[in-house]
Amino acid sequence: MGEIRIRTSEAKAKELRPAIEKMITKANLGTLASRRLVISRLYGLTAEASKLIDTIAPKYKGRTGGYTRITKLGARASGDASKMAVIEFI
Repeated sequence: MGEIRIRTSEAKAKELRPAIEKMITKANLGTLASRRLVISRLYGLTAEASKLIDTIAPKYKGRTGGYTRITKLGARASGDASKMAVIEFI
Protein backbone atom coordinates (compact mmCIF):
# COMPACT_ATOMS: atom_id res chain seq x y z
CA MET A 1 0.00 0.00 0.00
CA GLY A 2 1.23 3.49 -0.74
CA GLU A 3 2.23 5.32 2.37
CA ILE A 4 -0.73 7.45 3.37
CA ARG A 5 0.32 9.79 6.14
CA ILE A 6 -0.51 13.24 7.43
CA ARG A 7 1.89 15.47 9.38
CA THR A 8 -0.11 17.61 11.79
CA SER A 9 -0.25 18.69 15.40
CA GLU A 10 -0.50 15.95 18.01
CA ALA A 11 -3.90 17.18 19.21
CA LYS A 12 -5.38 17.12 15.68
CA ALA A 13 -3.97 13.63 15.05
CA LYS A 14 -5.55 12.33 18.25
CA GLU A 15 -8.85 13.94 17.26
CA LEU A 16 -8.72 12.46 13.74
CA ARG A 17 -7.93 8.88 14.74
CA PRO A 18 -11.38 7.80 16.04
CA ALA A 19 -13.12 9.21 12.95
CA ILE A 20 -10.82 7.27 10.60
CA GLU A 21 -11.16 4.07 12.63
CA LYS A 22 -14.96 4.26 12.58
CA MET A 23 -15.07 4.96 8.83
CA ILE A 24 -12.87 1.98 8.01
CA THR A 25 -14.96 -0.27 10.25
CA LYS A 26 -18.12 0.89 8.44
CA ALA A 27 -16.45 0.49 5.04
CA ASN A 28 -15.59 -3.13 5.89
CA LEU A 29 -19.27 -4.00 6.29
CA GLY A 30 -19.85 -3.68 2.56
CA THR A 31 -23.56 -2.88 2.73
CA LEU A 32 -25.30 -0.13 0.80
CA ALA A 33 -26.17 1.64 4.05
CA SER A 34 -22.53 1.61 5.20
CA ARG A 35 -21.38 2.91 1.79
CA ARG A 36 -23.86 5.80 2.01
CA LEU A 37 -22.79 6.54 5.58
CA VAL A 38 -19.11 6.74 4.59
CA ILE A 39 -19.97 9.03 1.67
CA SER A 40 -21.96 11.30 3.97
CA ARG A 41 -19.12 11.39 6.53
CA LEU A 42 -16.80 12.51 3.73
CA TYR A 43 -19.20 15.32 2.79
CA GLY A 44 -20.31 13.74 -0.49
CA LEU A 45 -16.82 13.14 -1.90
CA THR A 46 -17.72 9.95 -3.76
CA ALA A 47 -14.32 9.38 -5.39
CA GLU A 48 -12.54 9.48 -2.03
CA ALA A 49 -15.23 7.31 -0.43
CA SER A 50 -14.91 4.75 -3.22
CA LYS A 51 -11.14 4.64 -2.74
CA LEU A 52 -11.63 4.08 1.00
CA ILE A 53 -14.26 1.37 0.49
CA ASP A 54 -12.73 -0.42 -2.51
CA THR A 55 -8.97 -0.23 -1.91
CA ILE A 56 -8.10 0.76 1.66
CA ALA A 57 -10.74 -1.01 3.77
CA PRO A 58 -10.34 -4.52 2.26
CA LYS A 59 -6.70 -4.57 3.41
CA TYR A 60 -7.96 -4.46 7.01
CA LYS A 61 -10.70 -7.09 6.62
CA GLY A 62 -9.23 -9.42 9.26
CA ARG A 63 -8.49 -6.70 11.82
CA THR A 64 -10.94 -5.59 14.47
CA GLY A 65 -9.37 -2.17 14.92
CA GLY A 66 -6.06 -0.37 15.17
CA TYR A 67 -5.85 0.70 11.54
CA THR A 68 -3.82 3.85 12.22
CA ARG A 69 -0.63 4.75 14.01
CA ILE A 70 0.35 8.08 15.58
CA THR A 71 4.07 8.81 15.75
CA LYS A 72 5.15 11.79 17.83
CA LEU A 73 7.76 14.07 16.25
CA GLY A 74 8.55 16.78 18.77
CA ALA A 75 7.96 20.51 18.83
CA ARG A 76 7.27 22.58 15.71
CA ALA A 77 10.42 24.46 14.72
CA SER A 78 8.78 27.72 13.72
CA GLY A 79 5.74 29.46 15.09
CA ASP A 80 4.01 28.30 18.24
CA ALA A 81 6.27 25.29 19.09
CA SER A 82 3.27 22.96 19.36
CA LYS A 83 3.85 19.20 19.53
CA MET A 84 3.83 17.58 16.09
CA ALA A 85 2.86 14.07 15.04
CA VAL A 86 2.34 11.87 11.98
CA ILE A 87 -0.84 9.82 11.60
CA GLU A 88 -0.63 6.97 9.10
CA PHE A 89 -2.27 3.70 8.12
CA ILE A 90 -0.53 0.57 9.42
